[in-house]
Amino acid sequence: MFSGFKQPGPQMARIDTKDAIDKVAAGEMTLIDVREADELRMTGYAEGALHIPMMVFRMKVDPSSPELLPELSVDKPVALYCASGARSGAAAQAMMQMGYKEVYNLGGLQHWQMAGGPVTRG
Repeated sequence: MFSGFKQPGPQMARIDTKDAIDKVAAGEMTLIDVREADELRMTGYAEGALHIPMMVFRMKVDPSSPELLPELSVDKPVALYCASGARSGAAAQAMMQMGYKEVYNLGGLQHWQMAGGPVTRG
């Protein structure tokens, strides 16, 4: 078994979910939910999260896109989540390749909830 293998390109950092909750609440970090609209209707979403579904993700977060959301900056830390962490992991990797300096994958919405993060329903 070869344990020294690393993925090419930028590596995703880790953050404690409670730290992410505090940073989002303080306005020091942008939180992004990459799930589809029907998932949000069923389970709610993390309070303060931007909803950017995967279908439109690249055009809304790419710094060179005319449709870049004004809330985003390559210099402001970003945390993403989905249902399980798979889509948010892929999205986080894409953001790092686009030049975002500090990007975290929080996993699923349940990780946010279990750490005490507020959820909005409705």
